[in-house]
Amino acid sequence: MSVVTRPAGQGESYSTSPTARSAWRSSRVIVLLGALVVLAGVLGVVLGPQPGPSRPLDPDDTSFAGSKALAELLRDRGVTVDRVDSAEAAAAKSAAGDRLLLITDTTFIDDISLSEIPGDRLIVGDLSLGVLAPGVSTEPEQARLRSREPACRLPAAVAAGSAYMGGAVLRGTAGSTGCYPAGDGHALVSYAHSGGVTTVVGDGDFMTNRRLAEDGNAALALNLIGTGKAVTWVVRPENPPLLELPGDEERSMYDLMPGSIRWALYMAIIAIGITAFWRGRRLGPVVTERLPVIVRAAETVEGRGRLYRARRARERAADSLRAGTIDRLTPRLGLGSGAGRHEIVAALAARTGQDPHQVGAALYGPPPADDAGLVGLAGYLDTIERQVSEL
Repeated sequence: MSVVTRPAGQGESYSTSPTARSAWRSSRVIVLLGALVVLAGVLGVVLGPQPGPSRPLDPDDTSFAGSKALAELLRDRGVTVDRVDSAEAAAAKSAAGDRLLLITDTTFIDDISLSEIPGDRLIVGDLSLGVLAPGVSTEPEQARLRSREPACRLPAAVAAGSAYMGGAVLRGTAGSTGCYPAGDGHALVSYAHSGGVTTVVGDGDFMTNRRLAEDGNAALALNLIGTGKAVTWVVRPENPPLLELPGDEERSMYDLMPGSIRWALYMAIIAIGITAFWRGRRLGPVVTERLPVIVRAAETVEGRGRLYRARRARERAADSLRAGTIDRLTPRLGLGSGAGRHEIVAALAARTGQDPHQVGAALYGPPPADDAGLVGLAGYLDTIERQVSEL
């Protein structure tokens, strides 16, 4: 804290520490600019374009859950990949020639119409297997997704090796081939039927952009799909028909807000608080003091006493009291500055009539054990000084 004092003869002083008003005047421009920057960031998060939802196993989706990378690998190998979102479009593609039907989602799609399309099929997940893959059943419990060995003779799996498999636990028909053991069944089942070869995998996570580069996932996906035939890739429609549910109520404005707005507001409040704290604690310019500075002795004594008390420095406080008493009493007793402790104690005892042992303990004894002892010592030394002064 800076202190300004007046010229000699005027002992008043006053503080020049910045007040709340002066701190606001000096930092309000910075605070307002910071608030505007934070507000612009919040509005950008709230009103800016929001990323669309990911489309799992979609050949056009570049998110972790999509399969854009696999589709590009197939096209690089010369395989035609056609993305469709309806049974009618899949049937129209298959009518042009022998193709592989890759089914990743049958939501809002007529699975019965899909089952009537001839040719090879690759079914990903537990998707109406009773219609699309008759004879293949699933266990009630799902298998944990992890790296598994094929443990079968299916060429596509043997060439790929270990892969990230799991999900639905499959049981195939008689004569089918099961690969990647999981639970009481397999994570992959393949069998031949009159229209071609049907392959079912319990989960398609190994085909996603996230997992494609791990283990033998890419090799397994390419071996199962890249058979040389064009691929009809069936996905969920982007704009499925809306279903009106009973009891659907209108949502409030808060329900329509994105979920990230709460954290954006929290970050804005924290940023404003940090900025205000940072700028509000900045002191002003250095104030030049006009000498001499007059400080009352009582203020110095009180300040030093508070420091001793805060640090519990009773020994140092007692030494200061004893040293000051000895310096003041030595000339009054007619002793020189080099007088020893025995001479000083004997002279004080003779002058005041006090017990020499008590006087010696007060001037040269051990430090007080507590604050009460320190106060008592100060009082006793003051009494000795008063007696010497009055005699």
